[in-house]
Amino acid sequence: MSEVNLFEVEVTDDADDPDGYRTSYARVGALIGAEALGLSVYVIRPGQSICPYHYEIGFEEWLVVLRGEPTLRTPDGEQRLRAWDAVFFPDGEAGAHKVTNATDEDVRVAILSNKGDPGAAVYPDSDKVGIWPPNKLFKLGDAVDYWEGEL
Repeated sequence: MSEVNLFEVEVTDDADDPDGYRTSYARVGALIGAEALGLSVYVIRPGQSICPYHYEIGFEEWLVVLRGEPTLRTPDGEQRLRAWDAVFFPDGEAGAHKVTNATDEDVRVAILSNKGDPGAAVYPDSDKVGIWPPNKLFKLGDAVDYWEGEL
C-alpha cells in the first residue's frame, strides 16, 4: 500500500500559470501509483484560481476542501466552501466549475477524478474546447460539419 498525507504532501508551482491562476500542486495519484483514478492537491494563493470555468467531457470530478474557504462557481452561482466540504462535478455542462481563493489566506483542496485518454474540457466563458492529448485548444465557433473535406 502506498500512502501520502494530503496535508503534508509537497506541492510545486507551475511557472507557466498567468496571474489569476497561480497555484501549487502535487499529482498524488501518480506519486502512489494510481492508474484509473487521479488525485491532485492544490494550494490556491489569495486572489488566484485553479483554472478557468470549465466542465469535463467523459470524466467526473470530486473537490474536497482540506483547509481554508474557497469560492466555488457552478451553473447555480457562487458559494463559499469550508474545510471538509465535498462537492461532486458530473460529466458535462451540469458539472461546470471554477475554484477561486477570495480570502487572505492560502486554501488547500484535493481533486479526485477518473482518468483516461483522450480528455476533453469545455470553457464556456471563452467559447473553447481543449483536448488532451494532443494538448490543443480550439474555438467552438470553428466547428465544421462531420462530412466537410470528406466528400
